[in-house]
Amino acid sequence: MATTQSTHDARRIGEQACYPNLAGRRVFITGGGSGIGAALVEAFARQGARVAFVDIATACSEELVRSVESAGAPRPWFRACDVTDVAALQQAIADGASALGGDFHVLVNNVGSDDRHRLEEITPEYWDRRVAINQRPAFFAIQSVVPGMRRLGGGSIINLGSTGWQCKTGGYPVYATAKSSVNGLTRGLARELGADRIRINVVTPGWVMTQRQIELWLDEAGEEDLKRNQCLPDKVWPDDIAAMVLFLASDQARAITAQEFVVDAGWT
Repeated sequence: MATTQSTHDARRIGEQACYPNLAGRRVFITGGGSGIGAALVEAFARQGARVAFVDIATACSEELVRSVESAGAPRPWFRACDVTDVAALQQAIADGASALGGDFHVLVNNVGSDDRHRLEEITPEYWDRRVAINQRPAFFAIQSVVPGMRRLGGGSIINLGSTGWQCKTGGYPVYATAKSSVNGLTRGLARELGADRIRINVVTPGWVMTQRQIELWLDEAGEEDLKRNQCLPDKVWPDDIAAMVLFLASDQARAITAQEFVVDAGWT
């Protein structure tokens, strides 16, 4: 039987590094209600950060808020938001900053959807919907937080990439196109933002064992893929991604920008 995410998290919750400079900082996360996003919300909250997040899934997001608060961490601010609606996303960023008492020090562009699709079936409308989830929100979230980061004297933006296109994985060409652009967006903004001490980097997950991935893909063939392709024998979990994001958000990464950090157990 595959190890569940909850069992893994219970085993590793005490292993998180401590970054005292993240305590009290304001963090905005897109797609924070489940999977990697939920691990990010929990990880920042355990550091004492003030977290705001958006997600389209209300029930699991509200449960996450209750869970974080019951664990003694600062209560996250949540708003149900479809990130394909740019105006709604930008309003949520503004309202979240107001609710938490000031501009955001950290932005994590995590939201994404790797739904499978075939080349022959893609219409312009489908293309636009995929881009509206996997590419467009990152740019407009950055546009929204940068003025506040300039007022604060700096900040950290972390964009979530994907190894899928780097491994030439088939079955989602629009997703691959959108996710590959994350690296271009990051490097294209690094010099402009760096003048204001705003750092921007990419964290690229490999095959991460979210509950969705376990349920959809982790069968016997999937286990064999892991053994064949990863250099390390252990599965990659959401808290492994959160660990890298925390570091890049912290002052310990103050000299790092325009870089990609791959967390995939050596697959690529």
